[in-house]
Amino acid sequence: MTSFSSALCSIADDRRSRAHRRNIVITGLLALTIALFALTLILGQSYVPPGDVFRVLIGEDVPGASFAVGELRLPRAVLSVLAGLSFGLGGVSFQTMLRNPLASPDIIGISSGASAAAVFAIVVLSLSGLLVSIFAVAAGLGVAIFVYGLSFRNGVAGTRLTLIGIGVSAMLESMIAYVLARAPAWNLQEAMRWLVGSVNGAEIGQALPLLAGLTIFGGLLLSRARDLEALRLGDDMAAALGVDVARIRIIVVVTAVGLIALATALTGPIAFVAFLSGPIAARLVGNQGSLLIPSALVGAILVLAGDYCGQFLLPSRYPVGVVTGALGAPYLLYLVARTNRTGGSA
Repeated sequence: MTSFSSALCSIADDRRSRAHRRNIVITGLLALTIALFALTLILGQSYVPPGDVFRVLIGEDVPGASFAVGELRLPRAVLSVLAGLSFGLGGVSFQTMLRNPLASPDIIGISSGASAAAVFAIVVLSLSGLLVSIFAVAAGLGVAIFVYGLSFRNGVAGTRLTLIGIGVSAMLESMIAYVLARAPAWNLQEAMRWLVGSVNGAEIGQALPLLAGLTIFGGLLLSRARDLEALRLGDDMAAALGVDVARIRIIVVVTAVGLIALATALTGPIAFVAFLSGPIAARLVGNQGSLLIPSALVGAILVLAGDYCGQFLLPSRYPVGVVTGALGAPYLLYLVARTNRTGGSA
């Protein structure tokens, strides 16, 4: 009896320790996100004192700071945070649901679908602005449904969905290359933005639909965090725990794709943010408990830091997607090699 009580106490202590570590990590990620956000407002091509930044944020007219902060830096920083949160949430939702770190929207074709639709709308249909974003969102949802349908056979296996998604993504990339090869010079620059991901030219109004989508879709995902975590145990175990597996899968697919498609429609496919956020969060907090909030914060940090590095810390200026792509590609190769060594288990 004493040994049994000791075992229970040990389990309780272990749970408290993991919960404490999780709280510390989330607090640290939140603090780092706020610090990077403040840095992008204070320090750029010129230095703006924190006091002047605060005055601009509360609506005062500050000569020399209102334009730099209010018109240039603030919209860029806000869009970076919202896009990072959306990519992080959407990416880790797919990875958790399918129990496969390769099952990211970057890999399975959702981002490619949105980009292909945007490039087609710009080059072939000569559209711009909101209509291009609508095309991108619709295409992202359509590709997700298409890939999900092709991979469904008595359920959806993560490996099968990933392989089909890679194939669909390759076809979409070929379509993009063909359309760009026929593009007039005046459309080419705008279309190229959809291939790398960028927050250049951000406007505060662009953040409103993304904020609305993040509130609705992100809120729904967070409300289903426990059910989503149960899917990590397998469909049979999740069903035994009372989870409606089919319903949760549909909710996750719709909400995660909605987040990714909205973010892609406004910033382009910022490479590997959705792919990297979940694994980084898992290494920081451990695999116990939901990774939704930590992954969202990691996504925001990656976009903020990547955009700042691309603008000010490298010899030339690069869009944020170039920086995150340079970080993500080596990790993808490492993960594929590791999965191959372990026989398919990441």
